[in-house]
Amino acid sequence: MTRTLTSLLGNSQRLDGGAMFGNAPRALWERWAAPDDAHRIPLACRTMLLRDGDRNILFETGIGAFFSPELRDRFGVVESRHVLLDELARIGLSDADIDVVVLSHLHFDHAGGLLAPYEAGAAPRLLFPKATFVVSRAAWDRACAPHARDRASYIPELQPLLEASGRLEIVDGETSRALGPSIRLHASNGHTPGLMLAEVPSARGPIVFGADLVPGAPWVHLPITMGYDRYPELVIDEKRTLFESIVPKGGFLFFTHDPDVALARVTLDPKGRYGTSEPLGTVVALDLDAA
Repeated sequence: MTRTLTSLLGNSQRLDGGAMFGNAPRALWERWAAPDDAHRIPLACRTMLLRDGDRNILFETGIGAFFSPELRDRFGVVESRHVLLDELARIGLSDADIDVVVLSHLHFDHAGGLLAPYEAGAAPRLLFPKATFVVSRAAWDRACAPHARDRASYIPELQPLLEASGRLEIVDGETSRALGPSIRLHASNGHTPGLMLAEVPSARGPIVFGADLVPGAPWVHLPITMGYDRYPELVIDEKRTLFESIVPKGGFLFFTHDPDVALARVTLDPKGRYGTSEPLGTVVALDLDAA
């Protein structure tokens, strides 16, 4: 049974660089991401497709195109079309071909792609008609009852649609029925309660979908966190724990928000600093069982 991994782009964003890099000074972060005149930096909303035999498993759906034009402009969404649907069509698939959608959490820039593109006067509509939707219990509970600090990060109509689908799996532990025992789920709470990082085994080393714990290569550096993070110090501790787990195995991170790097190996230098090597801008049908 062949297992392959492919990176797929979703709609891209431009967000404030200071917000994305937390307390890191601009003189540092602008080396990694050049801001525009409005101080915004380019960000991807990349998804990861695992083709596991005859099953198609999609990790996140990006921000999608569900926003009205006014809100699309407010949140820096670049394209008006649903880019992920175009990307799936490019490789001969549609949303109807996806068997499982794994949601690290339910912030709109990671789950908005579950919804059909915006139509004036039309109610939000759920895509992926046969997929099982996998989310952690803590992330689900947070989305259903958000804090004032992050209420604007959720789509109020999404949770009822997922529940009504009858295809929602809420996960409490390190594995999921829909995914099977080979995919390990790491829990993280520094960015948001119940963030769920999926670890996919491969012959080269484990591949972890970094979600918003490690949104891009610059955030591999332990002190670098986002202003959006709930508990930055916990983010740093959780990154260290994750890296200590995967680096001895030659592990990789898959980045959802990095505009240039989709996948890279995590490294540790003699001074104890984490970094990356072997970066790939695009991943195309990577054979997970070939060393």
